[in-house]
Amino acid sequence: MKRFLMQTASIIAAVSLLASGCGQGRTAASGTEGTEPVKAENGTEETDIQTQDPESSTDANESSESDSQSGQVASADETISPVDVVTEDMTPIYGTEIKDGVYPITVDSSSSMFHITDGKLTVSSGIMEARITMSGTGYGKLYLGTGEEAVKAAETDYILSEEDETGACTFLLPVEALDAGISCSAYSKKKEKWYDRTLVFRADSLPADAFSGETFVTAEDLGLEDGRYTAEVALDGGSGRASVESPASLRVEDGTVYATIVWGSANYDYMKVNDEKYQWAGTEEHSTFEIPVAGFDWKMTVIADTTAMSVPHEVTYTLTFDSASLQKVE
Repeated sequence: MKRFLMQTASIIAAVSLLASGCGQGRTAASGTEGTEPVKAENGTEETDIQTQDPESSTDANESSESDSQSGQVASADETISPVDVVTEDMTPIYGTEIKDGVYPITVDSSSSMFHITDGKLTVSSGIMEARITMSGTGYGKLYLGTGEEAVKAAETDYILSEEDETGACTFLLPVEALDAGISCSAYSKKKEKWYDRTLVFRADSLPADAFSGETFVTAEDLGLEDGRYTAEVALDGGSGRASVESPASLRVEDGTVYATIVWGSANYDYMKVNDEKYQWAGTEEHSTFEIPVAGFDWKMTVIADTTAMSVPHEVTYTLTFDSASLQKVE
């Protein structure tokens, strides 16, 4: 009986040892093969998902300072493809060309992950700054420069996020010029990395009377008398396929300029200027509208509602009336 009990104990010990060894083998295998998807800076997965091998990371004690810093900047594989928000026809507009005041302004971002829902531009004695409101709260700070520069900068050089009264994330940053690309890098709190962005503060989103006489030419500046005129007009925006008749017919009444805009198609049912809607005012062959023109030689933002697609939708354009081409109609 004693011998039987000893044999039984030996068998049980051997089985336990084998089971333990197999379990450790599976754990080691799962550790080397396991990968985690790299997500976008705000937590959502990017279109291009990169995997990370845990064994590929270098020990912190062996990493150089430059390697450590570069690891704090998101690589191209970790970001979605940027959008080019700076166009060839843009001319920088500086604070000296804008009247003092506070204005709503549209801010374009090169990344949909860095979505700005609201902008307020403040101009004082030629100095501009803007408070931008983000769609989310994933960013803790900004740096005016690249991510590589940001990791080497002092903490005092960072622009920290601030909560507004609704809890939204905002940043207050200096604006050197409108209609010019501003390089900045945003720090993701979740990913603990810097993401490079380009911002453009859109001059054509400011109200007409925000511009000084150097940039914005009015009927009064030109000494236009009441009557009828023509002027060359350039259309920009949309898909690039739309067109308007040029020169356009103008009429001046009590110092206010009105333009008759004749589109190249009959696919527009109304236009908007400064949120004021203007209805069709022409023939059935071409969409025609009469709209006010605040000034010449600048890109005036307008909206036209197109019916060319299955669902009507508003498209943003700009119209530029050339003061040098003005001709009075006798």
